[in-house]
Amino acid sequence: MKRVISPLLLSVVLVSCSTDENNGDNQSIVINAEEVETMVTRGEWKITFYADSDEDDTSDYDGYVFTFNADGTLGATNGNTSLSGAWSITESENRDDDSTSDVDFNIFFASPDIFEELANDWDILKYTGSKIELWDVDVDDGSTDYLTFEKI
Repeated sequence: MKRVISPLLLSVVLVSCSTDENNGDNQSIVINAEEVETMVTRGEWKITFYADSDEDDTSDYDGYVFTFNADGTLGATNGNTSLSGAWSITESENRDDDSTSDVDFNIFFASPDIFEELANDWDILKYTGSKIELWDVDVDDGSTDYLTFEKI
């Protein structure tokens, strides 16, 4: 009997976990850190939305292609300029905001200024195989930043 119940229970749990839907009922979504890491290291990405404290700054990154390498390096190039940074995914046990996830998508660029703005420990809002939506709430002033990457 246990063999019949265990696969049935496992299938119910797997079906109930969703990464690409938000029903608006404030339930936490399940973020699989390994899945996200594998996803972003496959292919090239572009920023399709970036809002800094409700100001749309997406155009600052027009033409840039981002590559998330498995060794933790992050590249950004627009054909004329190539920038190097770092990235990682970490799981935190202590949340300091109202995020729906305890998985952080960390981005670091030392310069130029517009890329330093991307440097943050972003929370994953939702993701699919071709899109990842991130957000961050500033604990000092309560402002919210949003960042979306889409696969090219």
